[in-house]
Amino acid sequence: MSTNNPQLLDSLHQLYKKPSKTAQNLIDAGFQTIEDLIWLIPKRILKLPSLDKFENAVISNYFRGTGEVISVRSKPNFRARGKGRALLLNITATVKDSLSENIITLQWFNCYSSVEKKIRDITKIEFLGVVSEYNGLLQITNPDFGESGTMETDSGLKIQYPTISSISSPNIKKIIDRIPEQTWSEIDEILPLEVIEENNFLNREHAFRYLHGKVPSEQWHNDDFEKAKERLVYEEFFIDQVKVDLRKKKRKKLNGIQINVTKDQIEESLSLYPYELTPDQKSSLEDIIDDLKGPHPMMRLIQGDVGCGKTTIAVLAALYSIQAKYQSAIMCPTESLATQHYNEVSELLGKKINVAILLGSTPNKEKKIILEGLALGKIDLIIGTHSLFQDSIVFKNLGLSIIDEQHKFGVKQRLKLVAKGPGSHCIIMSATPIPRSLSLTQYGDLEISIIKTMPKGRKGSKTRIVEPANFENFLSFLKTRISLGEQAYILVPAISESPDQNIRDLEQTFERFSQIFPEMRIKSLHGQMKNDEKSEVFRDFKNHEIDILIATSVIEVGINVINSTIMAILNPERFGLSSLHQMRGRVGRGEKPGFCFLILEKKLQPESLHRLQVIEKYSDGFKIAEEDLKIRGQGNLFGQEQSGVVAQKKIANIIEHQDIFYKVLKDFKTYNMSKHPKVLDLSKKYQGDQKIYTTI
Repeated sequence: MSTNNPQLLDSLHQLYKKPSKTAQNLIDAGFQTIEDLIWLIPKRILKLPSLDKFENAVISNYFRGTGEVISVRSKPNFRARGKGRALLLNITATVKDSLSENIITLQWFNCYSSVEKKIRDITKIEFLGVVSEYNGLLQITNPDFGESGTMETDSGLKIQYPTISSISSPNIKKIIDRIPEQTWSEIDEILPLEVIEENNFLNREHAFRYLHGKVPSEQWHNDDFEKAKERLVYEEFFIDQVKVDLRKKKRKKLNGIQINVTKDQIEESLSLYPYELTPDQKSSLEDIIDDLKGPHPMMRLIQGDVGCGKTTIAVLAALYSIQAKYQSAIMCPTESLATQHYNEVSELLGKKINVAILLGSTPNKEKKIILEGLALGKIDLIIGTHSLFQDSIVFKNLGLSIIDEQHKFGVKQRLKLVAKGPGSHCIIMSATPIPRSLSLTQYGDLEISIIKTMPKGRKGSKTRIVEPANFENFLSFLKTRISLGEQAYILVPAISESPDQNIRDLEQTFERFSQIFPEMRIKSLHGQMKNDEKSEVFRDFKNHEIDILIATSVIEVGINVINSTIMAILNPERFGLSSLHQMRGRVGRGEKPGFCFLILEKKLQPESLHRLQVIEKYSDGFKIAEEDLKIRGQGNLFGQEQSGVVAQKKIANIIEHQDIFYKVLKDFKTYNMSKHPKVLDLSKKYQGDQKIYTTI
């Protein structure tokens, strides 16, 4: 247990002489060492006022006073009484000022009887709390109090920590107060001196002292508190850059497959398409060609909205890999998308290369032939779903992996496919980067190509939220567009009715729209249908034998019907931002404009409505991802979690602190930090951590 001089890397138990439940609860919450504990930063610190006359109390401000308790009243709070609990009291004390003739009322709610006894036993009370007003009189609710002259004053500072695993702010402060002075003084500096001087930072020890109020109250100022936070935000981003630098160095040690693409190859491949590439497509293709001939494995994200032509670029890259005698793979999240890619690639390149498709539904006999073809190198390009990263899949010489709609796959799944070709290249495609990949991009670890310009002739889509009062207007609009020969999707979040969820299901919706539009051709589609049934519905919709398709999110990717112009999503609050963005990308893919309607069945909570307003307001995938980052959390940059990792950052936030983040990037470059002794010391600390090498 407790030692005379616990070190920063010691367990929290070293602060106690015997086992502590509070320490164990904090350890279970992820704060295992004393160093972890000092990163538990207070939410706020207030410099407390000196004792003053009651007449100087200001509403909404903290006030410290002392006086004589004139009366104490209490009454039971029956509503606060729980099973097996003692009866709780609401207590009111009237106090006369020791420094004047004024009166103030103190109130405590849901207290035990011992609190009332303590108040009655006090001769002269001292109290501290926030002033409010009730019926024209000043009062303080739930103030701190004690016998005058004996009350704990927190050295003149009011420190409020966040509640962690039901451990209250006062209890967290008590365990932090157990850290000896000598331990605080042993907090070493990790930032280079020139960075500290350039940015006028507090040193690391003083920054932590300020943030925990471990300085005399007369020396504590809020400006210094903010400076201390800024310094540690910088440090968090700085440490991330050290890890990213390690990751880059490890990747540069890998020998990549070098694929040189000639000018003649480029011209010949571009002539295969009946259209000219957009400027952004050309730029992205140039990036990929440069990566292919480089000495290290490519790891590039191609970002662009649905229909911008990402797949065209990826297929060209696959062709170049195949022409260099290497195999390529395209992994898709759904069988429908894999089938769409297979049909398009076969039509385009079927006479030039050997293309195969591998799905979960592929018959075993056919699957065996495909596996043998891959192992022997007879198959140039394999297109498939999750089945591609299974252990049974062996490539003779995989040169390029293409991950389509990357947010649909886990990190391990993607890495498993790429690892099947030592030194092979990887292209990731996404219309909406998940928060984790957005963060990686902002941290400079992934190379990125952005395709913003849409191919000529595409009108895109507009998105509108439809309140229940406007539903009839939507139906009228839908009927008009269908009468003009266009088609519509109606999306629902569930196949069948669920008793614990108040949402529209596919069966209900099919019946509902069949009754509203009996003259229209309406069919349904969902993921539990047999593959041949789904294929038939896909084909009928593409051939305009269906006017309205009632479906689940199975159509999120993999359907390309130019004549479909309307996307209506029921209970849109049930879908994630990336899914909503993907689904609306099914319309507006041709010369006719598309319309996406988010149909509300009820009034939503403000946070749910805000998410939908993001989709209504923005069409840019990166902007949506940035908003998603704010809502869900940035994910683990050095692990496998996609988003929402609470403990990943202690106080730094890539959205709130972008200016500090970009300052770190600038300083890293200006001072050539990769070779700085301080950075090399930190690198030694982290180089054995395998989590930081997970890169996609």
